Amino acid sequence: MPRPRPVRNLTAVGELGRIILTWESEPYEPFVDHYAIYASRTPGTPPSEETLLAKTIYPRFVHGRLGGHAQTWYYRVVVVEASGLRGRPSPEVSGTSVESVAVSGEPIATVGTFDHKSLELALAPNGYAQYRTRFPTGPDFTYGVSDPAHDWAYIHPGPADAWAGRQAWRATFRFGLDAIPDTDPWLSIWLIDTHATIPGTAILGLGGSEWTKVTFEGGATRGSLEGDATLPGSPLKPSYVELALPRDRLTVGENVLTIDKVDGSWHAYDALGIFLPR
Repeated sequence: MPRPRPVRNLTAVGELGRIILTWESEPYEPFVDHYAIYASRTPGTPPSEETLLAKTIYPRFVHGRLGGHAQTWYYRVVVVEASGLRGRPSPEVSGTSVESVAVSGEPIATVGTFDHKSLELALAPNGYAQYRTRFPTGPDFTYGVSDPAHDWAYIHPGPADAWAGRQAWRATFRFGLDAIPDTDPWLSIWLIDTHATIPGTAILGLGGSEWTKVTFEGGATRGSLEGDATLPGSPLKPSYVELALPRDRLTVGENVLTIDKVDGSWHAYDALGIFLPR
């Protein structure tokens, strides 16, 4: 019996905290049971049980949880038929994740620790039911003055959350500048998790007016109950938002960043910060 042909056009595209794999297979091979994905940090490593990363029935896989540091990985994909017959490994491809500005940049102001945990933030890891009592108008945090454990909630509800009154909620982050930077600083928001099906949208404001809109990625719907995505087998699905702050909207003295969750359900913070790129 002929072995299944290797997948074609395997590609690995790096993004922040993850590498996305895609490939093509022969359309006339209807008895494929799954694709076995092998990954190694060392080029030329042959597929083995030790390098088996995942199995999937789809011609796409997201290698996530890679953190803020840039990582290079080497991949091969093997076709496995329903009979158990395995094809030859695909040619090896490499992919490198994008490094976070929270790792490479110079911090101006932060809340929380960029460690894929929410445990240092208020109400963490599962006190979401106390949100309306503890933060009746939403968190209002001043860098250098406020305490993350008391003044910045780990969770940010949205209009889809009955436990938070089914309304839009605002979080306010205040930071000072002694001078306007020469280049645009960057905003980095690390999340440990979001709601899986309705992660929602937030409007970011800067200097008292709307700046931009962010749509969050779907997560695992566990970050309201668990606060450590680094635990082995954790179901949490971290995601990241990073974008340049327009320096022409900054001012010497206090600056105010607002995050208004205008639709969807909650997201759960890991950390948030303003950084100067290096």
